[in-house]
Amino acid sequence: MGIVRREDIRNVAIIAHVDHGKTTLVDGMLRQSGVFRDNQEIRERVMDSGAIERERGITILSKNTAISYNGIKINIIDTPGHADFGGEVERVLKMVNGVILLVDAFEGTMPQTKFVLKKALDLELPVIVCINKIDRPEARPEEVVDEVLELFMDLDASDEQLDCPFLFASAREGTCSREAGEEGVDLKPLFETIIDYIPAPEGDPERGTQVLISTIDYNEYVGRIGIGKVDNGSIAVGQEIVRVNYHDPSVREKTRITKLYEFDGLKKVDVAKAEIGSIVAISGIGDLMIGDTLCSVQEEEPIPFQKISEPTIAMNFVVNDSPFAGQEGTYCTSRQVRERLFRELNTDVSLRVEDTDSTDTFRVSGRGELHLSVLIETMRREGYEFAVSKAEVIMKTDEKGHKLEPVESCYVNVPQDFSGTVISMLSERKGELVGMSTLSDGTVRLEFSIPARGLIGVHGMFLTATKGTGIMNSVFERYAPYKGEISFRKNGSLIAFEDGEAVTYGLFAAQERGALFIGPNTRVYAGMVVGESAKPEDIEINVCKTKHLTNTRSSNADEALTLTPPRILSLEQALDYIDADELLEVTPKSLRIRKRILDSRMRKRANMR
Repeated sequence: MGIVRREDIRNVAIIAHVDHGKTTLVDGMLRQSGVFRDNQEIRERVMDSGAIERERGITILSKNTAISYNGIKINIIDTPGHADFGGEVERVLKMVNGVILLVDAFEGTMPQTKFVLKKALDLELPVIVCINKIDRPEARPEEVVDEVLELFMDLDASDEQLDCPFLFASAREGTCSREAGEEGVDLKPLFETIIDYIPAPEGDPERGTQVLISTIDYNEYVGRIGIGKVDNGSIAVGQEIVRVNYHDPSVREKTRITKLYEFDGLKKVDVAKAEIGSIVAISGIGDLMIGDTLCSVQEEEPIPFQKISEPTIAMNFVVNDSPFAGQEGTYCTSRQVRERLFRELNTDVSLRVEDTDSTDTFRVSGRGELHLSVLIETMRREGYEFAVSKAEVIMKTDEKGHKLEPVESCYVNVPQDFSGTVISMLSERKGELVGMSTLSDGTVRLEFSIPARGLIGVHGMFLTATKGTGIMNSVFERYAPYKGEISFRKNGSLIAFEDGEAVTYGLFAAQERGALFIGPNTRVYAGMVVGESAKPEDIEINVCKTKHLTNTRSSNADEALTLTPPRILSLEQALDYIDADELLEVTPKSLRIRKRILDSRMRKRANMR
């Protein structure tokens, strides 16, 4: 019979830089294909199912959905935009036959646009370019089309790839047109372009089963769910199969398919059998890993799978040993923390977790600060309590023994007035300015090549320096020779001198020494960081100190003391702030910065050494 095309299916992924409207576009496609009833109440960005995804407005894990249009089933995969979750994008592209590249009509091509487009072009996938947010007042669709074509040329696209269709859309309004100035009515042009331009999946129905697992979902009730595309043959409930892996010959396990699902709208629907081109979810196989191929027993042939990008940043997760340990969290022991970290490896392929010499410390490596901070926030919400160290980059050495470090391409959009400040801030952190241009609205776009170390902790300073108007994005570029020491923090810490409760009198005296992180009635312990010193060295202060009462001094005179409101740090700001000799204590209720060595005499001795 040979190779057959499944004309009733299209498999497509939506790729883009962060915040260019991928998830919103999927919303519009679901609405207009009749997945929802007309009177059904639906929230925005319905695909972002995680609580953290909804709060931050970002997609962390790729999501599958399916719609049907004129009798053709379109499987859509919504992918993350942040470079930290680039591992997700690389994998899901193996399941599709084409991509929709979404580009913001004002921002134009950004670092992540380049990263995801390169992955798609390397796999020779056809691309539909969709210029989104054309209803923005400052939109510049014609210029952006030129930028996209330039990017295609930079990435050595073939002539067929260059000859791709361009669409102009407003995902929020749910409209799309084929010409830049044309008023769109609905998303019909998008659906039609997908069906005409994205090839139908093909495979050999007579051959043995081949399903490459590209994503893993996890569910408390059924355990691991593997998601992948049927490349050849068919797969059915009750069928005996063998699990193999192209990169790991030791994997070989016979098992049976107990549950098989396909996607329909936002639901998984039980099916008895799936043919070539179908994207399926399979549960009931305990050790299923991303990159495994499920084959029929008679014909074992694993499918090659591209290697996941290596982590570039690492931090230590430490069992909490502060005086407040175990008071706010449910899971605090090293066994519980270790179990939870290793469980995360089930779904997150870009993460690495290693045991260290100490039974209380685990080294966790990821793709960037955001990647690790999302894990910390997730664990914290689940009731875990632990401490983390400052993030550090993962160094390598070349054949000659020279030290190499990860270097990132960093793109900054700022108003003209702040460009000088930003250039000097990033130059101090060994950043090199490699490009500078002015956009149509007068915003300056700067492009830097900067060591990944230099970007740790820079985000908060950057937002302060640009009064919240700057946008900064970076993406891993290469490993390059080590560029020398970088001074991270110019100021020392204000450290609590004793255990107790902070009082207005003590805080009033302390605020002259620097900026406070806590307010009155906050419980503190010796060695806890309560603020940032105005000087380069650490200062120990007594924030629990009360006034001596005498006949002439009454306690209510305290009420006249005015305190500057404390600077409450978010999780990201606290991770940015901590220094090499500090830890961040994370509990479901609190974030506390502390010195690694709490006892002040021991700390001084360690510093002298």
